[in-house]
Amino acid sequence: MKSPICDMLGIEFPLIAFTHCRDVVVEVSKAGGMGVLGAAGYNAETLEIELKWIDEHIDGMPYGVDLIAPTSMAVTDKDPADADISDRIPDEHRNYAANILAQHKIDTADVYPKKSRLGTGFLTEKGAANIIDVAFSHPIKLIANALGVPPRYMLEMGKLNDVKVAALVGAKEHAVKQVEAGVDILVVSGTEAGGHCGEVSTMVLVPEVCEAVEAYGTPVLAAGGIVKGRQMAACMAMGAAGAWTGSMWLTTTEAETSPIIKEKYLQASSRQTVRSKARTGKYSRQLRSPWTDAWELEDAPEPLPMPLQSLVSEAPLAKIIKLAESGHQGAKQLATFFVGQGVGLMNSIQSTRSVVYEFKEDYLNAVEKLNSTLED
Repeated sequence: MKSPICDMLGIEFPLIAFTHCRDVVVEVSKAGGMGVLGAAGYNAETLEIELKWIDEHIDGMPYGVDLIAPTSMAVTDKDPADADISDRIPDEHRNYAANILAQHKIDTADVYPKKSRLGTGFLTEKGAANIIDVAFSHPIKLIANALGVPPRYMLEMGKLNDVKVAALVGAKEHAVKQVEAGVDILVVSGTEAGGHCGEVSTMVLVPEVCEAVEAYGTPVLAAGGIVKGRQMAACMAMGAAGAWTGSMWLTTTEAETSPIIKEKYLQASSRQTVRSKARTGKYSRQLRSPWTDAWELEDAPEPLPMPLQSLVSEAPLAKIIKLAESGHQGAKQLATFFVGQGVGLMNSIQSTRSVVYEFKEDYLNAVEKLNSTLED
């Protein structure tokens, strides 16, 4: 297929799959797209294990890694990764979260550990450098930064190792800053996207950014609510060179998604997501549930800066999922996870390769339909 993304990354079809599941990475790459491993939850040691496994199973096909190395953070290198930061989390926030669980008949005695370990060393300059070094020690073809302009170190390592550097943006002005900094690919993510997202819709943001960066020649991957090939075709008509997708892989057979969450996705409509700071400290889109509703109430405490808010939310949410899988009804109601508005189009559980093949077919049908509108 003709696309600068295919030429840059050495792939057959410009479909990029962001996923936290190594199996999905491998299957998408083998099917002609590119799998990108979301590495925010790994430290240097665990990322090495995951990438080594991918290397051994991907048959030499191209793949990438997505990291979080923001330019401004609530945590600094002065905070050791194993520091006790209990004093940074107000009792108000933990008590509020615990009360949500209690209202759904969940025991809150062991929700939080006695000490709160930072566990976010990747957000510090030194920690990010360690993760980046691990990524570049493997034959990746793409490295993406999910928040802010990539560190200069990442950009330099990309050029040194012939690895393309991508950056996610949700606003035109951010896109211009990224290309001026030297990124190779822009991932332009509309508000429909799952996880961290901005305010502008994909339909508006993609052509806006494409026009703004046209003189730079930087290719754009459209993101945000894209689940079908016809949506990628629409975005390419607006100037994109391919699609960056995430939510659609959460309901594949290979995905590590909890069965409880998968079932919720299949039943959800596009209106059943919410954009909130209450999970990570930055706006992210997730499945709506009584948990997310509670954080929107007037008496809810203001979310803490990233990554401190995660230390409020992730422990109780992990307990919720565990109990939900054991059949606890209150936990089933509360269960939630990141997902975009495209969830309304995610109606079945299929193998990753089947999803890729259906996406390709849907894209081709859309292009043919578009071509048929032209006069002979």
